[in-house]
Amino acid sequence: MPEQIDIEDWLAAQKPLPPDPVWLRRIEPEKNMARFYHLAVMRDLFGMWCFTREWGRIGRGGQIRTVPYPTPAEARTALEKQRHAKQRRGYIPR
Repeated sequence: MPEQIDIEDWLAAQKPLPPDPVWLRRIEPEKNMARFYHLAVMRDLFGMWCFTREWGRIGRGGQIRTVPYPTPAEARTALEKQRHAKQRRGYIPR
């Protein structure tokens, strides 16, 4: 008789894992600049994949924008595109 599998374990194995969140920062004391960017891909309550970005001044609350995507691949592409754009502007990984 085949071994039984718990349905919750099976469902969890079917969901692709989101990429690790990305933390970027840009500090330029001569310009009084200390900024951060936090980029992540996660699922929302409705099952959509969302690309979430938070940005602002280090040490303060930032602004948050979330954009839903139908597939995790599209959300990951948006994350990588934003990460690349911010690194071109001088942000470095934390």
